[in-house]
Amino acid sequence: MPVDFIGMISHRLASEVIPPRGPIFDHGFIRDFAQAHERAGFDRVLIGYYSNAPDGFLVAALAAASTERLGLLLAHRPGFVSPTVAARKLATLDHLSQGRLALHCISGGSDVDQKKDGDYVGHDERYQRTDEYLEILKRVWTSETPVDYAGTFYRFEGALSDVRPLQQPHIPIYFGGMSDAAVEVGAKHAETYMVWGEPLADVRATIAKVRAAAARYGRTPRFSVSVRPILGPTEEAAWARARGILETIGINRDVPPVRPQSIGSQRLLDAAARSEVHDRCLWTPIAAATGARGNTTALVGTPETVAAALVDYYEAGATTLLIRGFDPLNDVIQWGEQLLPLVHAEVARRDRLAATDEAARACPELAEGMAALPGSVR
Repeated sequence: MPVDFIGMISHRLASEVIPPRGPIFDHGFIRDFAQAHERAGFDRVLIGYYSNAPDGFLVAALAAASTERLGLLLAHRPGFVSPTVAARKLATLDHLSQGRLALHCISGGSDVDQKKDGDYVGHDERYQRTDEYLEILKRVWTSETPVDYAGTFYRFEGALSDVRPLQQPHIPIYFGGMSDAAVEVGAKHAETYMVWGEPLADVRATIAKVRAAAARYGRTPRFSVSVRPILGPTEEAAWARARGILETIGINRDVPPVRPQSIGSQRLLDAAARSEVHDRCLWTPIAAATGARGNTTALVGTPETVAAALVDYYEAGATTLLIRGFDPLNDVIQWGEQLLPLVHAEVARRDRLAATDEAARACPELAEGMAALPGSVR
C-alpha cells in the first residue's frame, strides 16, 4: 500500500527554535507554506487548533485557494460549535477545496486549555461528547431527510443541510488520543488513527489495541505516526544540528515544563526517561525539554537513515506519516528533494516484493519459472 505524507502549516513562521515573526495572520506565509508542501509532494497538511490562534477554517480556506492538489486536515475541537452548524461549515469547506478536506477531531487533552474557551467538561466526558458530535456530523452529512437527536450533550429536531460534503459518503475523519476513552471513540469513528512518534514496540502495541477495538465495530482504520525529522549530510552533521536545536530550546525557555495532562504526552516523556535514543534513530530529549507538547520526538540522521526509520513505522502498520520541522519552510523544501522520494521508492519496492511473494504462494509453478529466468534476483 502506498504511503501518504502529511505536513503541517501555520498562520505565521514560528517553531520551538524560531520566535514568532510577521503578522498574526500572515497571508503570504500561509500561501507560500502550503505551496511548498504541494511542490514537495505532500499529500495533505494539518491545520492545528490552538485556543489563542486564528480560526483554522479560514487558514484552511486560504491554503485551499493557494493550491491545486494538496489535501487539508483541519483540526477541530467538539464543544465550541454546534455539530449541526459545524457539519454545514465543513461541507462548505469541502466544496471550496474541491473535495480535499479531512477532519482531525481533537477532544482536548488539557483542562487548562479547554477552560480558556469556556469548556469545563471533564476528560472522559469530553470523549463521550465527541462520540455524539461525530455521530451527528455523519448523520447530517448523509441524511436526505430531517434528523432528530436527543443525547447527553446535544439535542435538536429537524436538522437538514442543503450542503453536503463533495466527498462521499462523508469527509474523512482522523482521530488521536491514548486514553481508553479516546481509543474507544476513535475505533468507532476514525478512518485514520493518529499516534505520536513512540518507539516501534509501543507503536505496534497501540495499533494492535486500536485494531482490536475497531474490530468490535466491524471497522479497519488506517494509522498515522507523527515525528520530527532532523536531517544532515552526514550522521555527525545531523546529530550536531539536533543538539543545537535542543540547546536553543533550553535557552528560549523561561521556566521548566510541567508534566502534561495528556496521556499521549506522558507516554512520550516516559519514553524519554527510558532512553535518549530508541530503535534506529528516534531521539527523545526534545520531548523532555518541552514537556512533550505535541509531536516532539525526532528522527535524526542522513536522509537515508531517516527514510529507513520512517519505513520502519510503515512496516509497523502506519501507512500515513506526519512530519513537521524545526525550520518549518526550509525543512519542507529539503524533505521534498531528499527524504520523501527515498521513502516512496522503498515502500514501492517492498510492495512489489510482497505482491511477488503473494503470487508465488498462489501459483508455485509460476514462481519456479520466474526464478529460472536470467537475471532473476530477489
